[in-house]
Amino acid sequence: MFVAIDRTSKFAFVELHEKATTSIAADFLFALIKAIPYKIHTVLTDNGTHFTDPGGETWTPVEIKQMLAEGKPFRAHAFEHACARADIDHRLTKPKSDCALACGARRAGG
Repeated sequence: MFVAIDRTSKFAFVELHEKATTSIAADFLFALIKAIPYKIHTVLTDNGTHFTDPGGETWTPVEIKQMLAEGKPFRAHAFEHACARADIDHRLTKPKSDCALACGARRAGG
């Protein structure tokens, strides 16, 4: 399950999937962009492998945009690449943080 919650408007967007893969995470981001009437500036995700490289061996969206503009070949994580294509800053929760879980539980009434 992928869940996006706008902390200001409380708008929630959910998709259910059998697996959480990098390409499904990227597709979820594009579906979210189409579903809301305003620009997404920043996304905050956990450190799951479907959102980022666990070893930190990935390019940032800013670096990806620069390489795309320069026409340089590169390999990038699918979600990071999706953020770069959509001009969205991708931030990660701190390791072993309960932030994402707690925020989701509050929105769900838990």
